[in-house]
Amino acid sequence: MSDLLENPKAGRVRAVAALAKKDVRADTGLFLLEGPQAVREALEYRPELLRELYVTPTAAARYALDDAPVDTWFVTEQVLDTMADTVTPQGVVAVCQQFPTSVRAVFPDPGADGLEPRDASASQGPLPGLVAILEQVRDPGNAGTIIRAADSAGADAVVLTGRSVDPYNPKVVRSTTGSLFHVPVSVGVTLADAVSRAKALGYTVLAADVSGDDLPAVRADGMLDGPTAWVFGNEARGLTDEDLVLVDRAVKVPIYGQAESMNLATAASVCLYESAFAQRAAVSSTAG
Repeated sequence: MSDLLENPKAGRVRAVAALAKKDVRADTGLFLLEGPQAVREALEYRPELLRELYVTPTAAARYALDDAPVDTWFVTEQVLDTMADTVTPQGVVAVCQQFPTSVRAVFPDPGADGLEPRDASASQGPLPGLVAILEQVRDPGNAGTIIRAADSAGADAVVLTGRSVDPYNPKVVRSTTGSLFHVPVSVGVTLADAVSRAKALGYTVLAADVSGDDLPAVRADGMLDGPTAWVFGNEARGLTDEDLVLVDRAVKVPIYGQAESMNLATAASVCLYESAFAQRAAVSSTAG
């Protein structure tokens, strides 16, 4: 633990605060991690990625971060406020190395290392594959919540196309509440490439879209039982006709009440969990 950092205008403090900017994150390969829960998840699952930890003395004692295995500085509340992206920070800020997953790791090239396409009627492991693909999802809160939902539903990965929000945006990172360290996240790929790779490996590719068939009917048809990649589009415009041509089927979450529409992250959570339920039921049926 170093001496107390008290000057909010110090170069180190300004450098940490600058990570709220996308171009700085791109230049440095670093990102800002805020809050005790996110830091605990990083320490447990990917401690090698943590570069620096800044914590107020009060927060260090409260969250037992005095002896974290990373370069750690005590800071004043004023310094912490300068570093943090939130209005009411919780006394803990960390600098972390970015760690995007290659799309080839999510959807390997068919035939690589003897890899065969997934059999939609049989699992190549505990369960068939489940992947969320985000196309032009721009709202950080939605993107982070979908990553969290994918993690909760047991998905294998999340793919953000090059036209989606940066997953290392501070608001995205906060919205994942640590799930960013649990599920692989790929960035920069085009939707066409992601879908092509998924199909080549035997995935059924479904698009969440208001023009589609009702989700319960799609599940009844057995389309959720095998390896599935879900495509989720822009919050305001959804998916284009060109996007929808790429997928196997468009699916909508039916609205039984009077709501005009459903939030993207909520709809994505429903779709991912329906797949999780269907895949587990199919595996249990086969095992029985």
